[in-house]
Amino acid sequence: MTADPARIIEPTFWHQSLETRMAEFAEIREFGAFLPITINNPLLGEPETFYAITRLEEVVAVSKRPDDFCSSRGATSIFDLPTEMLEYFTGFINMDNPRHAHQRRIVAKTFTPTELAGVIDSVEQICAEVIDGFCEQGSVDLVQVLSQPFPLMIICDLMGVPRSELGTVLDATNIILGGGDPEFVDEGDPIAALIGAGILLTELMTELVEQRRINPTDDLVSRLVHNEAPDDMMKPSEIASFFILLATAGNDTTRNAISHGMDLLSKNPDQRRLWQSDVDGLSAGAVDEIVRASSPVTHMRRTVTGDISVSDHDFHDGDKVVMFYGAANRDPRVFDNPETFDILRSPNPHVGFGGPGPHFCLGAHLARREIAIVFRELLRRLPDIEVSGESIPLQSSGLPLVAGLKHLPVTFTPTAPVGK
Repeated sequence: MTADPARIIEPTFWHQSLETRMAEFAEIREFGAFLPITINNPLLGEPETFYAITRLEEVVAVSKRPDDFCSSRGATSIFDLPTEMLEYFTGFINMDNPRHAHQRRIVAKTFTPTELAGVIDSVEQICAEVIDGFCEQGSVDLVQVLSQPFPLMIICDLMGVPRSELGTVLDATNIILGGGDPEFVDEGDPIAALIGAGILLTELMTELVEQRRINPTDDLVSRLVHNEAPDDMMKPSEIASFFILLATAGNDTTRNAISHGMDLLSKNPDQRRLWQSDVDGLSAGAVDEIVRASSPVTHMRRTVTGDISVSDHDFHDGDKVVMFYGAANRDPRVFDNPETFDILRSPNPHVGFGGPGPHFCLGAHLARREIAIVFRELLRRLPDIEVSGESIPLQSSGLPLVAGLKHLPVTFTPTAPVGK
């Protein structure tokens, strides 16, 4: 083997194309179930060790044992966040039960398939609106015109954030998820930019909470503020943290699934033709295969709470484990021909929305519907759309939370907007 597990922490590992990165992960995965990796903590200037998990069985095992592998000790990022950052980035992914279960239950009512049925119409309208905005051009950067605005518009509408603030929210989320990419933080301090983005989104949501307290409307913030159950009231700071979670991790999963999905279809024209032959009938499987193959969320950390053993490995209190979802989603022990993009793949027990357990993605159902609607409309309205240049990945300065594409040039035959 020529690969080195320590490559996982090098920025250049994540600057590679999806195919090249996953080929390297394939070699790293064979070194063992839990790979010790030492990394320098830039916040403390000291080395730290974590155990990388790149196999599906172990990712599932850790996800199912939240009492043994907790989320609330420090952060779900590799490094413990400083106090000033925890104030803005402590959504319930950084909590354990019972606090996690309580907050998740409050907001989960909005994300059930029954409740989301009323949201789907607006998703379709927003999708049509966004495609109308560029369908006459014939050549665009798909990330700029579709992948970025579409899921964020849905989240902002769901929460009640006015469209006039969409640019503000987009810029802030690009900073938070850009991993220090110079395109989004200029030449400033990435940590200061990250904190500044958190402050900006918190202030925006705090102001909206006060507005909805006085003048409620039909949005999620109004329902959270005017909750009839006293025990289910969320503080303004908790609502703000939830919004930041939605606007970043919730938004970016869909955003990058759309970008990577378009790239994967262009590189696998047989799968594209197959999907176009029965768009509605094959969408469910195609969407899950896009999420498996692209795995937009790269990793999550857990902290060991005591002396335990998993897959013949002994852990001790305070040990850190980091689950790498993309590598697990191509584990040949579980997936036949894992490097093949196959929209008919069945079964497809991927962990692209997180492993089974209390932290499985709350918005997975909505994300699947968003991705399905986008590709249904793209394949119907712009049937010859194709990637026309190199996809450009994020140039993160460290190990990113999302392995996103920041640019994806496409061409297509121009068509008239449906809204005219």
